[in-house]
Amino acid sequence: MKEFNRIQRTQRCDSAFTVELVNDNVFEWFVRLHKIDPDSKLAADMRELKIPHILLHVIFPKEFPFAPPFMRVISPRIDQGFVMHGGAICMELLTPRGWCCAYSVESMIMQFAASVVKGQVSTVLDLRQIINDFRYTVS
Repeated sequence: MKEFNRIQRTQRCDSAFTVELVNDNVFEWFVRLHKIDPDSKLAADMRELKIPHILLHVIFPKEFPFAPPFMRVISPRIDQGFVMHGGAICMELLTPRGWCCAYSVESMIMQFAASVVKGQVSTVLDLRQIINDFRYTVS
């Protein structure tokens, strides 16, 4: 996928996000979102818990870019907002009706970063819950 190669070439240590393939599959990526609004509750929770990034799992359909990818949060566990109980992200942008084939992967990730802090979401701060539920499963 051309976008993966383009993003890989431009990644730096201060990038807003980084990407890597899952099992060398160009249709499945891990995205590490390093930068969100530093004044948000989510950013404050992440600093408090020493969580360096939000790990996203993105699966692209064979029809991409004409069909939207599936994206979910792997870690940390996020409550409220656009993130469902299993980590799936519920945004109109990621639906067939809301998707536009002109969207880039970068714009999709940055839209998620902006949206996830608007809903005043937070990470799960109860230590027992963090130990038991820190990550969503990858399967």
